Amino acid sequence: GCVLVVSVIEQLAQWHNSTVKAAMERLCNYIPGKYQIMCHMLCCIARKMNADVVCHSLKLCKQDPGQPLCHLYPPPKVSWFSTFFKTTDCGTSFKLELNSSYFMGFSSICTFPLLANLCEKIKYVMRNKLPFEDFDGDKFSTFPTLRGYHWRGRDCNDKNTTVYPGRRPDNWDAKSDSNCNGIWGVDPKDGIPYEEKFCKGADSQGVVLLGDSAGAHFHIPPEWMTVTRMSAKSFANLPMAFSNEFDWPQFSEITGFLNSTIGGWTDSLYLRLRKRNRCNHRDLQNISQNACFHINIAAYLSFSLARNQLLDNPAIVICATIGNDVCNGNRDTLAHMTTPKEMLSNVMQALRYLDTRLPNGSHVILTGLVDGRFLWDNLHDRYHPLGQLNSDVTYSQIYSFLDCLQVSPCSGWLTPNETLRNLTSERALQLSNVLKEIARSEKFANFDIFYMDFPLRQTAEEWRKMGGEPWQLIEPVDGFHPSQIAAALGTSITWQKALHEWPQVLGKENPFNDQIEAIFKDQGGH
Repeated sequence: GCVLVVSVIEQLAQWHNSTVKAAMERLCNYIPGKYQIMCHMLCCIARKMNADVVCHSLKLCKQDPGQPLCHLYPPPKVSWFSTFFKTTDCGTSFKLELNSSYFMGFSSICTFPLLANLCEKIKYVMRNKLPFEDFDGDKFSTFPTLRGYHWRGRDCNDKNTTVYPGRRPDNWDAKSDSNCNGIWGVDPKDGIPYEEKFCKGADSQGVVLLGDSAGAHFHIPPEWMTVTRMSAKSFANLPMAFSNEFDWPQFSEITGFLNSTIGGWTDSLYLRLRKRNRCNHRDLQNISQNACFHINIAAYLSFSLARNQLLDNPAIVICATIGNDVCNGNRDTLAHMTTPKEMLSNVMQALRYLDTRLPNGSHVILTGLVDGRFLWDNLHDRYHPLGQLNSDVTYSQIYSFLDCLQVSPCSGWLTPNETLRNLTSERALQLSNVLKEIARSEKFANFDIFYMDFPLRQTAEEWRKMGGEPWQLIEPVDGFHPSQIAAALGTSITWQKALHEWPQVLGKENPFNDQIEAIFKDQGGH
C-alpha cells in the first residue's frame, strides 16, 4: 500500500511539475474528509526518491530474515538507507530513517483514531457477512454499505422482524408491504389485494449468490492511480468503497441493481428476474467474501443466509467461488489448493445445509472454476495504471511484487512460470468436474441442482464481436478480477443458457408486469 501511494505522489509531482510536498497536498485535497489522515502519513519525500526506498526507510515495508527484498522498481545503486531528504521539499535535511519512528504505530490505516471505529464496523461485517445497521435483526437493512442494501434487498421496515424482502405476503399484503416489493393494498374497484391479483401463482423467487471476491465485484478505480485522470471527483466514491470492502455488489453480475458508475453497464440475473416478474422486486442476497484462499461455504452460510423455509419464497442460489479454491499467495501454492476430495466434502456439506433452509421449489446452480491462464496471457506485458505515465511498470512486475510479498491473489496463475499456470488450471478443471458430478448425481428434497462452466471463453468471443479487446475484461488495478464489462456480458450468456437448457429455473413471465408498472407510475413511483 505504501509503495502504491508514494508512486502516485511522485507521479503527481512529475505531471504537475511541482515539489513532492505540493503533490502530496494536492492528493490530500482530492481525498474526502477524515480519509485525508491516510495521506498525511508521508510528510516528506524527496522528488527523485524510489517509492521502495521511502517505504522501507519508514519501516512501513520490511525484509524478513531469510526472505528476498521485495521491490516494485529497480533497486537504486546506492544503499537503501543512505538517502537524504532534499531541503527544497522539506525545509530541512535529515536521514529518512530518523523519521521512521513516527510511523511505526501506523502499520495499518485502522490504527488512525478517526478510522478506528469504521474499521471495527468493517471487521464485524466481514466476519459475519451481515448488515451492521440492522435494528430488527432480520438480516436486511435500510443503510446502503457495511453489508446493507447494496448487498441485500432494502428493508422497508427496520423495526419489524417479520417485514423483509423475499417473504411470502402476509394476508396478501392487504394492509402493509410485508415483503418490501412495493405491492400492497387493495384495488378499490373489486376489493382484491394487489399482491393477490398480480403475484398469486407468479412463481416469485429470489436470487442468492454464494461467492468470492469476483461475485462481490471487487474493484479499485483506476483513476485513483492514474495521475493524468486524477481530480477531486476521482475520490468522491472512496467512503462508499471503503465501507463496502472495495466491493461493488450493486453493479455485480448476479445481484447488481444500480446503473454502473465504474464503467461499462449493469446487467444482472436479479434485474432480469425482476423484469420477468415484477413481484421479485428487492429479493436478492449477495453473500460473497474477499479472500486469498478457499472458502468453506457452509461455515458462513449458517450466519449469513436469510431464508425461512416456511415463510419465504423459493430462491435461485448461485454457488460461484470461481478461483479461491486454487488461488493463494503461498510460496508452495499447489500444496495449499483445495483437493477434489476436500471440494466434494465442502460442497456437499453446504448443499445439505441449504436443503434444511431453502423453501421447496428452489434451485441451485454450481458454477465451475475459471481458467485463469487468460490473465497472464492477456496482461503480463501491458502497462499497469501505475506504469502508464513513464512506461515503467508492467503487470508482470506487479504480479512479481505481490508474489514476493506473499500477498498475490493467485500465485499459481499470476506467474511467468508456464508449468505452474498449467498445473493450476489442471486443478481448477478437476474441481469443476467434482461440481459437475455432484449436479449430475445428487438429489435434494427442496431444490434441484444444475452445473454450468464459467463463461469466460464465450464472454471473450462476444466482446471481440463488439470490437473489444480481451484485456478489457480484467480489472485494470488488480489485474485479476472480472471487469464491469465482463460481469454484464457474463449475465447475458448465463441467461441465454438458462432459457434454453433450464427454463424452469427462471419461472414464467408475469403477464401483469405492465399493469404493476402503470400503477407505480400513477402513484408517483412509490
